[in-house]
Amino acid sequence: MNGPVDAAGRVIAPDSAIDTRDSAMSAPGAAPVAILIVTHDDAGDLPSCLAEIAALSPPAAELVVVDCASGDDSAAVARRHWPAELAGEMLPLADNRGFAGGMNVALAKSSAPWALTLNADARPSADYLARLLDSATTFERDADVRVGAVTGRLVRPPAADGSRFLDACGMRLTPAWRHHDRGSGAPDRGQLARPQRVFGGTGAATLWRRDALLDAAVEGEVFDERFHSFREDAELCLRLRERRWEVLYEPAAVCEHRRVNLPARRAAMPTAVNYHSLKNRYLLRLYHQTLGNLLWTLPFALLRDLQALAWVLLFERTSLPAYRWLWLHRAELLARRRAIQARRTASWLEVERWFLRSGIDLGKRGLGESEAAR
Repeated sequence: MNGPVDAAGRVIAPDSAIDTRDSAMSAPGAAPVAILIVTHDDAGDLPSCLAEIAALSPPAAELVVVDCASGDDSAAVARRHWPAELAGEMLPLADNRGFAGGMNVALAKSSAPWALTLNADARPSADYLARLLDSATTFERDADVRVGAVTGRLVRPPAADGSRFLDACGMRLTPAWRHHDRGSGAPDRGQLARPQRVFGGTGAATLWRRDALLDAAVEGEVFDERFHSFREDAELCLRLRERRWEVLYEPAAVCEHRRVNLPARRAAMPTAVNYHSLKNRYLLRLYHQTLGNLLWTLPFALLRDLQALAWVLLFERTSLPAYRWLWLHRAELLARRRAIQARRTASWLEVERWFLRSGIDLGKRGLGESEAAR
């Protein structure tokens, strides 16, 4: 097939309406940020998402939207609602490469020193970029650290009675090798109100430093495309941590996020999503678990593994091929692990403490700091 190709050499879906703008057209005073969106059947969410992007102050420097073979008119909707004067590109791909593959294309097509990964169902407040950038600048000035990412306070859309629930206030790890969005599903009562260092941030609305992403990339690949979708952000955060990049949580930066994929809705999720979710929980550990961590987390992780296996055998047999995929690709995955571990510069404690801490207040350093989960 002939036609334009993406950064990895794959053919982009032929479409005479591909929208390309010169990045030099960025508005004066724009934030040094590229906003990156990967879509798949998101036509209903895109108009309001792009409207909020247009309202950002200061505006972003560029916008890249990558559509992964949507069955609806997501690409056309993105073009129709593109924020005026915002430089960037609309790239329709011929196949669904998932969040990971789509984001790698978007990163390669953008150039700003910071990149905000944004889901189509996310609605950032007007000052979202400004507050995230200010948090990174302030902390780097006051502490001897490298900030690789900053995430904000994500909240769900208001309920019918006007009440609010949290969606994500940074990411945390558990000894069972689960990663959770902090506060997810809890009533918003003003908790988690202090800026903190956290394990990671969700790909739904996190600001990443490009230099950090390139430093953590393996053979030039930022998001591991074997993950396709689900847990790819947690895996990237582990690589950032292993390369001694810091991740911050800034509660003053607020973004509304509707969120479709939730553990409670697993039975109703597409079979492909559940398959990747199961596969990727093992990929995460295969790449990053050390022998010492294996020994002390084994009781927690093994129990979770048995629960997952029982669920799949009893209720979700469509996910069983995940185990076979892992076995068939074991040599490739172990080679990937060796490449990741060979580049690790952080001490075991710098990574291990995130299995025991939800967050660490800015200015504190050791394992004994308060978790500050209030």
